[in-house]
Amino acid sequence: MSEPVTIIGNYLSPYVRKVLVCLELKGIPYRIDPIAPFVGNEEFSRLSPLRRIPVLLDGGLVLNDSTVICEYLQDRYPDPSLYPSGAVPRAQARWLEEYADSQLGDVIVWRMFFQKGVRRFLFNEGTDDDVVRKARDEELPVALDYLESQLPERGWIFGELSIADITLAAFFRNAVFVCHDVDASRWPRVAGLLERAWALSAFQTLATYENDMLRTPLDQQRSVLAAMGAPLTETTLGNAPARYGMRRLA
Repeated sequence: MSEPVTIIGNYLSPYVRKVLVCLELKGIPYRIDPIAPFVGNEEFSRLSPLRRIPVLLDGGLVLNDSTVICEYLQDRYPDPSLYPSGAVPRAQARWLEEYADSQLGDVIVWRMFFQKGVRRFLFNEGTDDDVVRKARDEELPVALDYLESQLPERGWIFGELSIADITLAAFFRNAVFVCHDVDASRWPRVAGLLERAWALSAFQTLATYENDMLRTPLDQQRSVLAAMGAPLTETTLGNAPARYGMRRLA
C-alpha cells in the first residue's frame, strides 16, 4: 500500500462520508483535513476551484467531486469491488448515487441540515422554517416513495454492498442529525437498508467522530478530533473567515 491519501472535507458532509466509507471498506489508509468549505483558505480555493468538498490528494493527483473520487478509488484499488458487475446494474447503481447526490443533497442537506445547523451556527443566520417544513413534509416523502419503489425487501440493492447503498446511507445520516428518522411503517425497504448500512463498521467508525462534531463549534472541531485519535493532516486549510461558496458540496 502506498502513502496515505489525503481527504479535505468535514466528517458531517454526506459527500465526504461517502468517500470515507469507501476508503474504510477498501482498507485504504488516509489522512483528513476536516474543514467545511466555507472556511477554506486560498490554497483550498486553488485545490478546489468550485470551493466544494471533498477533495482527494494522492501524490501529485488532485481530484474533486465525490463520485469522481469513488470511481478513482475503485479503479486503483478494485478489491473489494463497490460497484456491481455488468453494464446494466452498474449504470443503475450510478443513477441511484446521482439521485442521492442531487435530490437528497438539495432536500436533506440544503433545505434541512444547512437550514437547521450550518446556517445558524456558522453564519449566525436564522432558520427559514417554511423551507424546512416543505422539505420535511412534502419533498422528502416524494423522494422516499421513489426510493421505496427501487429497493429490495431485504439485503443490498444489487445483491452485494455497492456505491448505491453507501451513498443513500451517507445522505440519510444527515436527516438523523436534524432529528428526522425514516418511518419504517411507511418506507420499510428504505428503513431496512439504512439500518443494515449504518451497522457496518465503516459507518460506525465515522459515527463516533460525527456525533462529537455535532456538539462542537467548527473552530474547535480539529482539536477535539485530535484528542479522539482521528487520522488528521499535520496542517489545515480551514483557517479563513467563513464565507459562502458554491452551493453543492460535491
